Amino acid sequence: MVTTVILGMLCLHLLCFCVMFLLISTRLHGKKMGMDVFALGNLLLGLAYILQLVGGSDNDGAMSIVNHTLTLCAPTAYALGAMRFFDIPTAVLRPLLLLAGAYTLLQLLIQTTLGSEVRHALLAGLCALLFFAMSVTALRIRQTLAKDLRVEMVVFAVLIAGICVLNAIKFAMILDEGMAALDMSRRFQKVFYLYMSFLATVLPPCMIWLVLRRLTDELRNLAAHDPLTQVLNRRGLTDALEAHFRSRTAAPAYLLIVDIDHFKQINDNHGHQVGDQVLGHVAETLKATVRQGDLVCRLGGEEFVIIAHSTDKGGVMQLAERIRAVIESSEVPGIQPHQSIRCTVTIGVSDDFTSAQAFDESLQWADVALYRGKTAGRNRVEWGSVQAV
Repeated sequence: MVTTVILGMLCLHLLCFCVMFLLISTRLHGKKMGMDVFALGNLLLGLAYILQLVGGSDNDGAMSIVNHTLTLCAPTAYALGAMRFFDIPTAVLRPLLLLAGAYTLLQLLIQTTLGSEVRHALLAGLCALLFFAMSVTALRIRQTLAKDLRVEMVVFAVLIAGICVLNAIKFAMILDEGMAALDMSRRFQKVFYLYMSFLATVLPPCMIWLVLRRLTDELRNLAAHDPLTQVLNRRGLTDALEAHFRSRTAAPAYLLIVDIDHFKQINDNHGHQVGDQVLGHVAETLKATVRQGDLVCRLGGEEFVIIAHSTDKGGVMQLAERIRAVIESSEVPGIQPHQSIRCTVTIGVSDDFTSAQAFDESLQWADVALYRGKTAGRNRVEWGSVQAV
């Protein structure tokens, strides 16, 4: 009786959070972060436990076979939802339908040849293996897809490992005691469904927390980047500089202003859409040419700023010249054949600076050098220093 009440509460939890996940997914519009798939997983598991409640002690009939199929498909749906949460494109309905069909046929074969005991042991063994794989995966992706969610992934791995262990124990008990191990009055069954109720209570809020965390990070990222070129904006650059100079081992930095030559003529002659393509081309070239750790920012209009770390005057001048040469020799992609466009840039380079507060002064030095380069004919690199201001 106690186990039945626990199971009923578990069904209620699963179906309530199914509705909640589904409502959240409708609010996320195009990027649902797997919430619709998590809702499906909750629905499948909730239906499986409802069938178990309705079927009672019937372990041989069609209702039991459907129950087992839903029970195996549910964690598979959770795994597919997790892949979508981490922006890994994956199909959902087709794999689940194939799994459901294949596992149902396998159950029918085992039921008629080996009996119910083996069929129940098979489900417990497969669930243990599946949850083990999910737990290991949660730990492994801490180093790749979830570097910013390391603590959360450890928590998920531990919680999933718990249900893995319980399924492994159930598998061993069925092999040792037969169908008696599945008696709902057994202490193990109470512990099993209590833990499942605990997971059904804890994991959904954790998933909602992860979605909120991802949305907050995306909003922060949008606020720090230029929407057209996807490089840092002024705010993002300021935050990155402050983070850099907070480090005790922070090296001096050099500032480069990169200005597209005759950009107004490009807009006037070819239109603003082509002008935007030129801006995107220059931004991509800058990101591909600077060194790892350097910062690229669109200051506004046709002006970009680069912050070069861990170098000296000779190194930063070589970087500036390399950028100038690459942009001069490359053609803007995506333009119609009869509108082939090449552009050039003029670059002003500042002396080094050692704090975020010195950014504006260095920007002034580089701007003076840039103006000197424009006056001297454009498509060139000029050095600016405090003496030049």
